This record gives sequence, structure tokens and C-alpha cells, in this order.
Amino acid sequence: MPHQILLVDDEPGLREAVQAYLEDSGYGVRAARDATEGWELLQQFTPDLVISDVMMPKVDGYEFLQQMRDDDRFKGLPVVFLTAKGMTMDRIQGYNAGCDAYLSKPFDPDELVAIVSNLLDRRQTVISSTDGEGSEGEHDIAELARQVAEIKALLTQSPQGIVTTPPPINVSLTPREQSVLNLVAQGLMNKEIARRLETSIRNVEKYVSRLFSKTGTNSRTELVRFALEHGLTTD
Repeated sequence: MPHQILLVDDEPGLREAVQAYLEDSGYGVRAARDATEGWELLQQFTPDLVISDVMMPKVDGYEFLQQMRDDDRFKGLPVVFLTAKGMTMDRIQGYNAGCDAYLSKPFDPDELVAIVSNLLDRRQTVISSTDGEGSEGEHDIAELARQVAEIKALLTQSPQGIVTTPPPINVSLTPREQSVLNLVAQGLMNKEIARRLETSIRNVEKYVSRLFSKTGTNSRTELVRFALEHGLTTD
């Protein structure tokens, strides 16, 4: 499906011209005559991007943008301001309000399409990255949770339940691998480890994968048991 755009402008001629040009460029466009109508449309669908005039009656573009940013559903929506105001202070006000691009009238339609395309590409990159991190990468959440539960159960065993022996091979860990191992051994999931170490979940997954390889284990439970048996964890 084509990307969906919400266009809000109180000038009929400009609104119709911009809508036609965007649709000719392959975008789906729903248009509103003012911010109130634009807000009503937002309750019916969530667009991929919003283009809004600044100078509108009753509710101007700045107020409309603030209304969007105050709603969790629309906090991340890219917003392009169209306005007859081209002064530097006006653009600064627009950016401070949270718009992503500011285009002064009259403008070249090709420039608007280029801005829209760039913002949508950036948004898709962010969404893809977030989806990957939020889903713990390639790990199945249920399986990961099960392994974490096993680790926590393992940690509640009596010290006599785990026999410590010298490692059969020299396991050399980098400082970051050691930090990740320590946190895995505490029963933390990748998202929690990433937060503790101030890194991405994908990076945590890479470190866990390296730990599997270095210890010859295939799951977090096996990794933690191996680490406890061979004294690889540190306080």
C-alpha cells in the first residue's frame, strides 16, 4: 500500500493542488480544511506523515502540532509545515514546536515530494530498528522468558547443587562480554541488559551469541550453569 499522508490547509486551491501532486507521486492523501477537521481524521486513521499549514483560523499549525505531540499515538509522526511566513524566527518557532521540516510558500512541488520521501524513509528505518529491538531480535520471547525463569530457579539452588571445577579450556572474555555474562547470570533479559549497559539490544544479542560460542553452550540456561560451574561470573 502507498504511504498515507494527512494534508491540512485552509486554502482550497493550494490544498487541492498539493493533494493532486502527491497522489500523482504515488502517495495516498486525505485532506482537511482546518486543524479541527484534521484532528477528526486522525481519529479515523493514522497517517505516515502530516503536512500542515501554519496560519489557519481558530487552531493554527503550532497548536495542532502540540495537540499531536501530546498524544502518544502521534508523538513520532513526521510533520511538515507549509507557511507563507519565511522569516528565520518563524522557522525556529516551527522547529521548536517539533516539526520535522519547514517549507515556505510559494514552494516547488518537487521539493515537497523530496522532503516527504526523505522523512518517510527515515521513519521506516527507525521503525524497523525499533521492531528488531523490541522483539529481542531473532529470539522467541516465550523461549527466552522460559530460559530466564530456569536461570532464576538455578540461582536459588543451594551452593552444594552446583559443583565448581576448573574450566576445561581457557575461556577468555572481553570486559563487555564479562559484563553481559554477569547480567545474564542474574536472570536479566536482553532488553534489561541493554538498558543497564546503555547499548542496543542487537549488540547484547551479539555478545550472548559470542558467549555461546566461547563456552560451547546453546542456551542461556546452559551458559549460566557453565559459568557458575567454572567460576566465570564476577561480582
